[in-house]
Amino acid sequence: MDPRRVLLFRAVARSGSLSAAARDLGTTQSAVSQQLRQLEREVGGPLLVRTTRGTTLTEAGTALLARADVVHSALHHAEEELGALADLRAGTVRLAAFPSAAATLVPPAVRALHRDHAGVQVTLVETEPPEAWAAVLAGEVDVALVFAYDGPPVDDGSLAWVPLHVEPMHLVLPIAGSAPARVGTDWLAEQGWVAGCERCRQHLLACCRAAGFEPRLLHESDDYVVVQNLVAHGLGVTVLPDLALRAFRHPEVDVRRSRAFGERHVGMVHRSGADGVPAIRALMERLQAGVTARRSSS
Repeated sequence: MDPRRVLLFRAVARSGSLSAAARDLGTTQSAVSQQLRQLEREVGGPLLVRTTRGTTLTEAGTALLARADVVHSALHHAEEELGALADLRAGTVRLAAFPSAAATLVPPAVRALHRDHAGVQVTLVETEPPEAWAAVLAGEVDVALVFAYDGPPVDDGSLAWVPLHVEPMHLVLPIAGSAPARVGTDWLAEQGWVAGCERCRQHLLACCRAAGFEPRLLHESDDYVVVQNLVAHGLGVTVLPDLALRAFRHPEVDVRRSRAFGERHVGMVHRSGADGVPAIRALMERLQAGVTARRSSS
């Protein structure tokens, strides 16, 4: 049966007459009568008995009215829930971010979102870009902060890319060491190196080889705090992006901008159309605003 006719029947039953229902629904009495007759044909019998004083329910009408009330209530609750989501009084955004972005870009953006829309919740999972990308594709998260070296991620059309900023790479050296004022390739070739995640390590190797030497990799860690502590204790040198150094800066390391090690392109990825969801769009806007504010203050 047509649910619209069921709700029309409910209006007639609750108002007590076809004319009253027509007024409530903003239509004509003849239109209500026509739709009601069609519904009765669908259910196989009369639902109302018309009298000079209005209408009374048949046994079938009483049974259907109970179900119609449930449908009406469910639609009302759905309308309230959808309204809350549209007005950002409710909603959940699932976010993935690589470690340095999770430490620097995410907290102020989520705080700003909570300040403006306390009913919207953000859940965060910390993960590296390949896994974050896969999580968005699988529908496990709504938006992910990712990065790529020396250019945006390769666009295969599977996800939408929203650029945030381009960050420089820095050489990180021990203050207590004997690094020359101008660090050259020969000096770097003699040093032990601390490498990061697989993608970061491959980028480091490619840059060193392009400069004409093979780095001597001694230590590996994905944790930029561990990496800087190793460097501070004279156990190697490394390269870190700007966000990692903003998240944590060891007082006993020397940081020098190095164009030879390229740059990182940081941005967001999401499934097509996801930015039309109010809560997701609101979080993305605050991430963008945070990067803009950070850039203007630096």
